[in-house]
Amino acid sequence: MKSGYVIGIDAGGTKVAYGLFNPAGERIDRAQHPTDVCATGKSFSDTLVENIRAILARNDMQDTDLDGIGICMPSFILFDEGVVLMTSAMPGIKQFPMRDYLKARLNTDIVLDNDSNAAALAEYRRGAGRGSRHLVYITAGTGLGSGIIIDGKLFRGSYGWAGECGHMLATPDEGLMCGCENRGCFMSYASGRAMSARVRGQMTYCNTTILTPETADGEHVLAAYHQNDPLAMEAIETIAHYLGVCAFNIYQMLNINRFVFGGGLTNFGDVLFDRVRAEFDKYNHIPLPVEFKIAELGCDIGLIGAAEFVREA
Repeated sequence: MKSGYVIGIDAGGTKVAYGLFNPAGERIDRAQHPTDVCATGKSFSDTLVENIRAILARNDMQDTDLDGIGICMPSFILFDEGVVLMTSAMPGIKQFPMRDYLKARLNTDIVLDNDSNAAALAEYRRGAGRGSRHLVYITAGTGLGSGIIIDGKLFRGSYGWAGECGHMLATPDEGLMCGCENRGCFMSYASGRAMSARVRGQMTYCNTTILTPETADGEHVLAAYHQNDPLAMEAIETIAHYLGVCAFNIYQMLNINRFVFGGGLTNFGDVLFDRVRAEFDKYNHIPLPVEFKIAELGCDIGLIGAAEFVREA
């Protein structure tokens, strides 16, 4: 008999967060620690086990009391095999069979998947995607990714990483080198990392900007935009163009009419997303409704989605 209790884990490039959820889907405990970016697959997994057991002990529970544990990561995941195929955040865990390693040490089911898929599932069930049949979630933050819901279920593709829109090619063989070893990925133009790199690279040619190499981050770029800084304005226009084109390409391929945007770039609000919408509309000549929404679940979106992996399984 299922207990309804699950643990969701959001393992990102800077921190690993853990959430214990009750049968009503409410988070009743939380923990986190910095990510060891130099970890091996074994050492990283052993740290997960240690922290999972600490949460269970704190709540007078054992691993057998759980329906399962869901884990999301910014990685290419071979979903059926439970293997981390590639991740730039923690290169030492590449090719590691994490699901089976954890399952051998914890007496419960383990579901391992991509963080964009977690966010897509969370928003579909509990956030801005409620009421829709299909959904594309686009996370635009340090990087760029997406998750796809079709007929209420995650679409993972043949190997498990459907929705990697950040690695679709916008300008093949041109632009910044990406961690996937290609040049010209959408992530090289429509992400926070790309914005900072672009601003720093253009400073030599713009002597009227108030930005410096130390302030080429989202918060300062947005503040500079409101002061009509030309470099900040150009950076935002560039992101909006490529993010709008990326969304349009996804729409043409999948014909899904609800897009939910999450990630750090949503802090730019209408300054960015009115422009993203305008770029999308510039190329869309079919007058049927397409919704653009901002994610609703905040910083717990990965935890919620990882927990929902277990309920989906």
